[in-house]
This record gives sequence, C-alpha cells and structure tokens, in this order.
Amino acid sequence: MFSHLPSLQLLLLNSNSFTVIRDDAFAGLFHLEYLFIEGNKIETISRNAFRGLRDLTHLSLANNHLKALPRDVFSDLDSLIELDLRGNKFECDCKAKWLFLWLKMTNSTVSDVLCIGPAEYQDKKLNDVTSFDYECTTTDFVVHQILPYQSVSVDTFNSKNDVFVAIAQPSMENCMVLEWDHIEMNFRSYDNITGQSIVGCKAVLVGDQVFVVVAQLFGGSHIYKFDESWTKFVKFQDIEVSRISKPNDIELFEIDSEMFFVIADSSKAGLSTVYKWNNKGFYSYQSLHEWFRDTDAEFLDIDGKSHLILSSRSQVPIILQWNKASKKFVPHSEIPNMEDVLAVKSFRIQDDLYITLTRFIGDSRVMKWNSKQFVEIQALPSRGAMTLQPFSFKNNYYLALGSDYTFSQIYQWDGEKKIFRLFKEIYVQAPRSFTAVSTDRRDFFFASSFKGNTQIFEHIIIDLSL
Repeated sequence: MFSHLPSLQLLLLNSNSFTVIRDDAFAGLFHLEYLFIEGNKIETISRNAFRGLRDLTHLSLANNHLKALPRDVFSDLDSLIELDLRGNKFECDCKAKWLFLWLKMTNSTVSDVLCIGPAEYQDKKLNDVTSFDYECTTTDFVVHQILPYQSVSVDTFNSKNDVFVAIAQPSMENCMVLEWDHIEMNFRSYDNITGQSIVGCKAVLVGDQVFVVVAQLFGGSHIYKFDESWTKFVKFQDIEVSRISKPNDIELFEIDSEMFFVIADSSKAGLSTVYKWNNKGFYSYQSLHEWFRDTDAEFLDIDGKSHLILSSRSQVPIILQWNKASKKFVPHSEIPNMEDVLAVKSFRIQDDLYITLTRFIGDSRVMKWNSKQFVEIQALPSRGAMTLQPFSFKNNYYLALGSDYTFSQIYQWDGEKKIFRLFKEIYVQAPRSFTAVSTDRRDFFFASSFKGNTQIFEHIIIDLSL
C-alpha cells in the first residue's frame, strides 16, 4: 500500500487495533524517518517487518501487547536514533537474550524495557537480568551413527593424534577397532582382532606402543600389540588360563609411573589379578582374592592414596588400598549393605569424589566420599540394570542407566540440588556399556547392545536464545 509513497517521511498509525506486523509491511517507504505505531494491540512482529527502512530515525512501539521481539528485528535500521518500547512488558527469558545484548551495543536511545516474567524479574528492567550466560543453553543427545552389530563393551584410546575405539563383539567373535575419520566425520573400521566369545577389549599405551588386552570367555585371554610394519594388531602374549577363567572387567591404572591393569574374574575358580608392565611384557603381579565372583574393578585416588574397589556377586564391595612399603594392595574397608553389585564406577565433580554402584535387582546408588567413608546421596530405581556409567562433556555431568526391561535413562547433575535429575530416555536393546569419546571438538557416547545395533550418540549444545 506504500509502494507509491517513496518520499513519505512521517507515518502515524496510533490507536488502531493492529495485532500483527508482518514481513515487509512498509516496503516502498525508502525515506521514512518517523514511524509511530502506538496504542495498538500488537502481539507479534515478524523478523523482517522493518526491512528496507534505512532512513528511519525514530520508531515507537509504545503501549502495545508485546512480550517478545524476534532476533535482529532492528538490523536494517541503520539510522535509528530513538526507540520507544514503553508500555510493553517482555518475557525476559532466553528469547530476550539477543535484545539484552543489542541494548548494550546500540548507539540508539532506547526506553526502559520492563519484564513481566520470569517471576524473579517481574517489573525489573531487562538490563538487570543476570541469568542469560548460564541459563540460555541446554544439551541433547542425538543419534550420529548406527553400527550394525551387537557388542558388550567399548574402550577408546588416542594414538598419534588419532582417536580409536575398540569394541568387544562376543557373537561375532571379534574385537573391532574403529578410527575417527576426520573427513567423513564418522567412525570407520580400522582393524579386527578375532577370538572366542570376546567380552572386553582394553587399550594399554606404554610410551609409543599400543597394546589391546582381549578378554575371552573361552580359549584364554590374550594381549595384542600394534605392529607398525603390518599396520594391524598381532598377538603379543597370553594371559594364564589358570588365573583368568571368566573375565568380567579390565581396569587400567598407573602408580608411581608404573603401568598396571587388573582383570576382575567372575567365576568361582578364577582369581581377580593385577598385571604389571616390566618393559618386556605384562606379568601377573598380585592375585587379589579367590571365590568371590568379582563383577567389576575400579581404580581411584582417595585422599591422595591409590585404591581399588572390587564389586562382587557374593559379597559387598571391598576397598583395597595400595601399600607403598610392600607395593601391593591390602584390604582396607568395605561398602556395607550393598550386596550383589554388578559394577562400580568413580567420577569427580569439582573436588568431590563420587562412585556409582549398579544393581540388577533393587536400586542402584550414587555415593559420595566424606573423608571417612562413602555415604549414599541418591538411589536410582534400576530393575534390570546392567550398567550405570558416569561421564561428562564440557562441565555437563551425566549418568547413563541401561536396563534390559525398559528405556535407558540419562540423568544430568543438578549443581544446586547436588543430585542427578532425569534428563532423557533413549532406546537401546539390552545395553551393556556406555562410553564417552571426544574428537575434533565433538563429543559422543557409544551405547553397546547385547541384542541390537551399537549406537553412537552425539552430545550437542542448543542455544535457547535462537
């Protein structure tokens, strides 16, 4: 309607009943300087409503029903001197973040922008809002890649600036090694270690040498070494069948610059055993105890001292402490009233030490070290759970609880309440492990499945102000 008024400089649209201003509403008014749309019922303004008004110096939207403005709605107003938004009350949430930042940068004179919400900012000025920096982003997990095979465990390692993943596939009798492809931006096959009923593949890096401990239910367990000349993993040594009968977990750790790993054995005939690197190979260093059907081993530092926690099908988790004189682990304490624990994992949030205890029957637990013992801070219903894995990306702390009977649940740490809150549910058939992997400034976690495909989820940051 304004296409034949290119010389118009002043337009008053006050006291009408307009409710919406759509894109290019003022097309043709190339020399408009004053635009007043006061005292209407405007609730919505399209992002390009003022497109082309490069000579506009004064704009008034006073006394309307505006609660929000679209991002960059004033970006075409190169000559704007004065903006009047009085008589509107804005929702000062994340969608107002762009306006908050624009008010700080613009050279225009702008009336006070008052807030109607959230409750803590009601009747305050938008300039006084302080929560945008930390409240206007959230996170999510989206499927990045699906691997068409079953798996029970995933381990990750870095070598020569590349990121690798070792996946145990008992049904295919493989330990599949994947490499991150920097061009295709996905994980591709790199090598394949064959075996019998492989239940664990754990990478051990000693200097520039890369080993993979391959734990098997049958035929004994073995250690493979990467051969540069063959560009593949070749068998390096065997692990004694007499000690390791039914391996359930492999845990790598270092004490006083010496490299160790421990295999938790879950058979009555087996021995959970610590192995040590002696510059030529790995040899059995210490048998921890017999007949307890250990399900998991976790190495952790408690008050500057090295410890192992062993969980078991037949007793409560026990804590072993490293004795510097004998250079062996000795019994230290136990975690009472927690029978039949399938897995124990440790993590830190700031300076606080926590552990998770996974239980198939009953509630799993999150516990915190209080300088004397681990005390429960949270119980999570976990019927059918085989894994409760803590992990973190960019100061976001999570727990992944995998269940055979229902959706797997991802919990996120609430820094104010100091507990984990349910964040998202994902579907993984018979999940057995969750493993965090980071590369190229991107973060992923692998969800292994005993009965379905192995899934790779990407952790993404979502800007709620967009």
